[in-house]
Amino acid sequence: MEKTKIKIGIVGGTGYTGVELLRILASHPNADVVAITSRSESGLKVADLFPNLRGHYDGLAFSEPSVEVLNACDIVFFATPHGVAMEMTPSLIAAGVKVIDLAADFRIEDMPTWTQWYGLEHSCPDIMTQVAYGLPELFREEIKQAKVIANPGCYPTSILLGATPLLKAGLVSFDAVFADGKSGVSGAGRGAKVAMLGAEMSESFKAYGAAGHRHLPEMQEKFQKATGQAVDLTFVPHLVPMVRGMESSIYMTLTQDVSEAELQSVLEAAYQDEPFVDVMPLGSLPETRMVKGSNMCRIAVYRPAGGNKVVVSSVIDNLVKGAAGQAVQNMNILCDLPETTGLQQVALMP
Repeated sequence: MEKTKIKIGIVGGTGYTGVELLRILASHPNADVVAITSRSESGLKVADLFPNLRGHYDGLAFSEPSVEVLNACDIVFFATPHGVAMEMTPSLIAAGVKVIDLAADFRIEDMPTWTQWYGLEHSCPDIMTQVAYGLPELFREEIKQAKVIANPGCYPTSILLGATPLLKAGLVSFDAVFADGKSGVSGAGRGAKVAMLGAEMSESFKAYGAAGHRHLPEMQEKFQKATGQAVDLTFVPHLVPMVRGMESSIYMTLTQDVSEAELQSVLEAAYQDEPFVDVMPLGSLPETRMVKGSNMCRIAVYRPAGGNKVVVSSVIDNLVKGAAGQAVQNMNILCDLPETTGLQQVALMP
């Protein structure tokens, strides 16, 4: 029996998240990519820009955005800079198209906060009631009903998954949560930047955004939505000299005397039915290579020296669970498919 095909459009497909979407969808049994847009590369065959896709999209070329073509899709992904998706989304959802935005246009519900951090006036605040934040492990029921999915940022994915179960259980304080995130350079996008040159970032390691980062209000809002209480969060991202991967170390203070094993049990219970979250055995230390190329998040918990602090280490591939893989996971939910469809790639070793 032929599988039902999902007609898919991708707006802005020339960046790392765009090619990652294509890589994942190439092995998705229900995916039919009918359009991929790029004004700068219009007319160029996808396989000519991304040779790793030869044999998969040989008849597909980049094209100028076409309202008629996109309106005929079932799902449209936006792999574009901030501000693009919100201009096109109202007409798409009016045509019955579901939208999954991999940028930040719909991630923050509070419009003044969004404007403060992104420097733009939101063009369609009225459709925010139809938006779900696309972190399935925390907001699956909202995703099922949504017309627009705000795909989370990569740092928020790793940090929210690592900290939320312990906060919800009341085992750690909502005050003074510290998140220390480290990302590979692919998180900065595919555009040419001097700071991303090999000679600039190799053999170096730096913090950035310490005075304030756009993912901070996103995480604060979603922590409060998931737990019902405001979280005092300090977040500092770092750039590490590797291509892909992300590790977040989250530091919290215990509110009661519970053992490391009890903390472990809370995390295991929270994610026991989640196909893409692996709570590793006590004493484990997750590494980014354990998730490279996969949609997995692997986490481990520690109570250092038996003190009153908790450390959670969370690793993801920033381009997969942190972007394109999670977007496909959301598509599967919207289309009532098994959540793991097309996402069962095993992590690459070495």
